[in-house]
Amino acid sequence: MSFDAIVIGSGFGGAITACRLSEAGLKVLVLERGRRWDNKPGPGVSLYPSMSDSPGSWVWDHADPALLNGWLDLRVFAGMSVAQCAGVGGGSLIYANISVDAPDAVFQSGWPAELRNGELKQYYDRVASFMDVKPLPANQWNPRIHLMKEGAAAIGSVDRFQQIDLAVNFKDDLVLDPAHPPAEKDTVYKPNKHGAIQGTCIHAGDCDTGCPVKAKNTLDLNYLWVAENKNHADVRPLHLVRCIEPSGTGYRVHFDEIRDGELVPGSEDAGIVVVAAGSLGSTEIMFRCRDEYKTLPAISNRLGRNWSSNGDFLVPTYYENRELYPEVGPTINSAINFLDRSRYGQSFWVEDGGFPVLFGRHMEVVRSRGGFHPYQALIEWLQKELQTLNPLEKIMPWFAQGVDAGSGEFRLKRPWYFFGEKRFNLKWDITNSLGLFNAILETHKELSHKTGGVPLVNPLWQETLVTPHPLGGCNIGNTAQDGVVDHAGQVFGYQNLYVIDAAIIPTPLGVNPSRTIGALAERCAQMIVQKGQLARAAGR
Repeated sequence: MSFDAIVIGSGFGGAITACRLSEAGLKVLVLERGRRWDNKPGPGVSLYPSMSDSPGSWVWDHADPALLNGWLDLRVFAGMSVAQCAGVGGGSLIYANISVDAPDAVFQSGWPAELRNGELKQYYDRVASFMDVKPLPANQWNPRIHLMKEGAAAIGSVDRFQQIDLAVNFKDDLVLDPAHPPAEKDTVYKPNKHGAIQGTCIHAGDCDTGCPVKAKNTLDLNYLWVAENKNHADVRPLHLVRCIEPSGTGYRVHFDEIRDGELVPGSEDAGIVVVAAGSLGSTEIMFRCRDEYKTLPAISNRLGRNWSSNGDFLVPTYYENRELYPEVGPTINSAINFLDRSRYGQSFWVEDGGFPVLFGRHMEVVRSRGGFHPYQALIEWLQKELQTLNPLEKIMPWFAQGVDAGSGEFRLKRPWYFFGEKRFNLKWDITNSLGLFNAILETHKELSHKTGGVPLVNPLWQETLVTPHPLGGCNIGNTAQDGVVDHAGQVFGYQNLYVIDAAIIPTPLGVNPSRTIGALAERCAQMIVQKGQLARAAGR
């Protein structure tokens, strides 16, 4: 076989697994559907999207990825939309840098016994160390963090305010003036602990759309960088995996490479295959292998079940007498923690938020192209509110994540009973999660009113929810009767075939999921390596 292991996807699951497998001496291939993005031009590299870029740089189009293979992949389903990034580094390119452990209570129900009682703690710590996470220095607090702490006190919860660890490279002696933030010339470039070159944070506010000085600790600057530059893993951008089939003692992975505006088919073989294309990507690949191509017919009937949006919710608030600079600083910095269900009996936390300057460009692209009707309605409402209540500096986006019902279900179905191509679809019913969302909404409104703000509550919020934190679809279980993969990420019924990413998380977490995905990947990769070592020791 050409490779010992093929990893499909380069987000937190794929990058970490690729790093650890290559570190153990395996010959690893990483297939990533998106481009390689950077803040500087180079061969095979796309610049982070800018205001002047065409839709091809901003939009990923599943109907024609050879034409439109840009930064943001927005999947719109009835009542719920999912925002994802396409690129080498996966979700780390677009997430808000947050790196936190999930509460212990999360693992006490719906998870295999092997993953309870603090089993992931050592792996959480490993991810935090490797990615060099830390909270925002005190001399760089922006007005939104001060408002968060004030809001916590105003609702009698000052002891629940906390800063959050961020995967950002800060210059510790910088003193921030949000009205006059540093410029690109003020960053300090130097190698990070792994050898990749990074700048220091200039509070540019573009965490979700490509840091202009690479101060954000994205996976292409740590785990993937080590896998590729130190361990010689082969990372191939613009490779869309279509199908996995058993081949000899391993598997053959079929893909289309985007080359010169065309889809060029190809395949590679490996003894181990790790599917790490995210909650939606991995689940769709498994569905198509089981139900369309019939190459993996034994995949569990639990495939697609118990999907969660992780309770993401947003309420922008206007403050007449405050300048909050939502376009300055890291996107999220702090939280007010109600994960113990002390408020309305629901588990959630509230976070401060920012608006990337360039996000407006993507909104313009979506509006001009049409077709994204639920998302377009949200955009039009938000733009109308912000235009009425200018300037943007007076807006505080109150964010939240929480433990929703986790009752979404993916399906592969035709648009008509007998006709049309099978499409990946999400069946989402907000009913069982309304308790959570109403609790968050009431908390956001109370925080807004008691700090002198006017909450801008979208009247269509129940139909226009958007999550950047999709969880589940190929859930961990004890057997094929209650899950798709075991506690090591191995697909029930298929040796050496794994799913390792957000798709295997079987319950909502209520907090930003990146470190939990990373911890699971660290643990699963370790078990794959140990399994191989035992096999070699036994002469197999």
